[in-house]
Amino acid sequence: MRLDNDIHNFYEHLVLNAIREQGLDSRLTLDQLADLCCLTLNHLPAHYIRHDVDMIYFLTDEQRREMTSKVQDALAIAHEKVLHSNPS
Repeated sequence: MRLDNDIHNFYEHLVLNAIREQGLDSRLTLDQLADLCCLTLNHLPAHYIRHDVDMIYFLTDEQRREMTSKVQDALAIAHEKVLHSNPS
């Protein structure tokens, strides 16, 4: 087993999906997107899993809504920081 391939934070997929849904992946540079992902994930709780399907199966609708809401809030905060950051 390779831990770096077998284990990941479930929120990573939720963040990437939210970025795509908002069209940010076509409006930001690759560096900005990387910063946006890191900043967003740093505002969210870690939830490590091995298989996405296991997580999806065991989540209630309320838990899904709560996680989605947390992602949206964290993404908005991170997006503001990325937009207002000065390149070094």
